[in-house]
Amino acid sequence: MHYSFIIPVFNRPEEVEKLLVSLSQLVFERDFEVVIIEDGSDLSSEMICSRFRESLTINYFYKPNSGPGDSRNFGMRQAVGNYFIILDSDCVLPEQYLNNVDAYLSHHYVDCYGGPDAAHDSFSSLQKAIDYSMTSFLTTGGIRGGSEKLGKFQPRSFNMGLSKKAFEQTSGFGKMHPGEDPDLTIRLWQLGFDTLLIKEAYVYHERRISWKLFYKQVNKFGKVRVILNKWHPSTKRITYWLPTLFCLFFLVAVILSISGNLLFLSLYLLYFSILFIHSSIKNGIAIGLRSVFAALIQFCAYGTGFLKSWIKITILKQEERTAFPKLFFK
Repeated sequence: MHYSFIIPVFNRPEEVEKLLVSLSQLVFERDFEVVIIEDGSDLSSEMICSRFRESLTINYFYKPNSGPGDSRNFGMRQAVGNYFIILDSDCVLPEQYLNNVDAYLSHHYVDCYGGPDAAHDSFSSLQKAIDYSMTSFLTTGGIRGGSEKLGKFQPRSFNMGLSKKAFEQTSGFGKMHPGEDPDLTIRLWQLGFDTLLIKEAYVYHERRISWKLFYKQVNKFGKVRVILNKWHPSTKRITYWLPTLFCLFFLVAVILSISGNLLFLSLYLLYFSILFIHSSIKNGIAIGLRSVFAALIQFCAYGTGFLKSWIKITILKQEERTAFPKLFFK
């Protein structure tokens, strides 16, 4: 297989530099290609890319802003490889990443794979706490597909492999963002393609966000899930309601505690205590505390986003682009 890395970027030249450094340090015997797609940025990454032309086979393209999904499609159409590895610009790769991918696909070929994300030692406490919340089996990280045991694995586009054949038959990503990656995965399944998780193909996903931006991002995840359920009814799962139910019952527990009934609130405190202990063992007490806050934000953001979208799309029968125009690129 000839691999092409597909990396869209929007106003993040400093992230691109970190990613390219890690790509230049990959331990891999064969040549591979790096395709950078500048998605209408004001802050160009072109000069940074030019500095890596001696250590990497790199192709840089600039195009008008049309969103990450369309930019990935553009990059895959320009690429020379027959297997595409799609990354977000805020990722850094361990040096064995491509060796691990190649070894796995050589023995268990699949047309689409996803890899996990991990927190690098250099990440801030905020980034490590958010990473824990986004990936832990104790939070919606498990619900989102962090384990192949939960059903068919849905790769995420921050770390995703896709064969040229699969791209050509699906036409790639749609115009929605976020949510364009599970939409592509479901369409792949409908065409008979398989997907899987390669646990060894992890990346360090930096997620340069604040608490406010984290809430905003996960709230969008909740909104698009209802749209995906509408587009692909066979993929509906009761588990997608869990964050919403978590929030509603938490509100009830707080109200009941005011009248002296502490039973339900104590169950929530038990859950958060378990989460704190688990994260503290892995990351230290300071990050353990932040992980509790990150999980609370994650449940509330996803749950309220899902409920709002469900009311608009399912109850009020609004068209998705009318209900949430900011989730779609033209």
